[in-house]
Amino acid sequence: MSSPSPSIPEPVDATESTPLFSTNGPIRADTDTSKSDDASTRTMFFQELLTIPRYALPICSAQLLEYSIVLVPVISLGHLSTTYLAAVSLGSMTANVTGYSILLGLTSGLDTVLPSAWTSSEPRLVGLWAQRMAFLLGIIEVISMSLVWFNAEPILLALKQDPEVARLAALYLRWYSFSLPAFAFNCISRRYFQSQGHFYIQTRIICIAAPLNILANYLLVWGPASIRLGFIGAPIASALTTSLISLTSLIHGAYLIPQTAWYPLTMHMFTNLGVLVRLGLAGIGQLASEWWAWELVALAASFFGPTALAAQSILISTSATVFQLGYAIANATSIRVGNLLGEKNARRAEVAAKSSLVVVLFSSLVTSLMLVVSRHSWARMFNNDAAVVELVSGVLPLIALYQIVDGNSIVAAGILRARGQQFIGAILNITAYYVIGMPVAYWLAFERHLGLGGLWVGYIVALTYCAVVGTVLCFMTDWKEEVLKVERRLAEERLQQANYDA
Repeated sequence: MSSPSPSIPEPVDATESTPLFSTNGPIRADTDTSKSDDASTRTMFFQELLTIPRYALPICSAQLLEYSIVLVPVISLGHLSTTYLAAVSLGSMTANVTGYSILLGLTSGLDTVLPSAWTSSEPRLVGLWAQRMAFLLGIIEVISMSLVWFNAEPILLALKQDPEVARLAALYLRWYSFSLPAFAFNCISRRYFQSQGHFYIQTRIICIAAPLNILANYLLVWGPASIRLGFIGAPIASALTTSLISLTSLIHGAYLIPQTAWYPLTMHMFTNLGVLVRLGLAGIGQLASEWWAWELVALAASFFGPTALAAQSILISTSATVFQLGYAIANATSIRVGNLLGEKNARRAEVAAKSSLVVVLFSSLVTSLMLVVSRHSWARMFNNDAAVVELVSGVLPLIALYQIVDGNSIVAAGILRARGQQFIGAILNITAYYVIGMPVAYWLAFERHLGLGGLWVGYIVALTYCAVVGTVLCFMTDWKEEVLKVERRLAEERLQQANYDA
């Protein structure tokens, strides 16, 4: 028999980041409760066109700075040799397939439960769900991933990789594995803060950590002989930086913000794990299926030789950098829509979802234009090999086109996550990449001899399918039913806690 669960007090001294509702009420999906109840749909639409970017800007800033922790080793080692660039590309690919994609997929389940919990009558469920996810990641994922990363070389050799590249990639992974617990913690803490409207916390933390990462990479890779470690200096620097972000986030959450969302540590954290497992596994299918498909493209590029693999590393790094903007808009959309569903504001949730598609279209057009304009000079930031630079400049216009359809599909996926429909997103991605995109990509690249360009065209076709179907699903959503689903989830949580304490 456990002790009674902590009561959940009503928040006081409300600010823009405190929950809007503090009392239990009947399920009313047909009632809007925001200040703009009487506003026309058009007025709400233009308001959301401003709100989504306001949410997305700090998220994007944090993501870009955090991604620099991954990007800096690529740049740093790429200037040492093309073999090092190929090795860090292969190591990063393996890390994405066996680690990061799974962690991010699992934690995407929090996109469904945290924002709606924060604006519900029980905001402390935010902390409880975060604790449950931390338990799952710690027990299921981090330990098993570390074992894979410490024994990567035989796996890479079995995949017919160049022996020297495989050896260096495995060495990179062994040292970088020390960042896994911190990375998992950061995935959770980011969502914990953002669901409450604390968008700038991660940005401020990473604004300090990112320059330190650059300095650490320089000192450990290129610095004085007394501290220079060469190749392994890059993953060590990144692992240290990731751990620093975790420590700073922990201090910030414990001492520098109100504890409204925190739930005291009790045995309740081991209950209702099935909801997160279901959402998390579907999230892996939604997110990891896309990552894995792209890593298969990187594997295919390796068969064209080290030059093509090095070029693909630059192209993937470029695409992933631009991806951060679309992904930030998608995360902002998930948070905004989830908050509105928790407020029982079905009408505005629908408007927010649709306006986010317009926001991402505009941002994608701007970034695509920038890629086309800079295509002849961009690659030199990563590598000075003339063959690599020429290959990258030829494929970059395709990357620009890819960003337009990718942005739309990312935001559509974010809307699905807010609705708890990760499974539908997983089915959509699996059919897009593995049924449509991959066969077309391999046919164009190997049968039609289009090389890297053929691989990218195949995936442009896949993302076009995702964008169209995802948009249709958004417009077909019954938003009143989505509010009811949130209320049912809260009711089930209350019932389970009552039964546990009985």
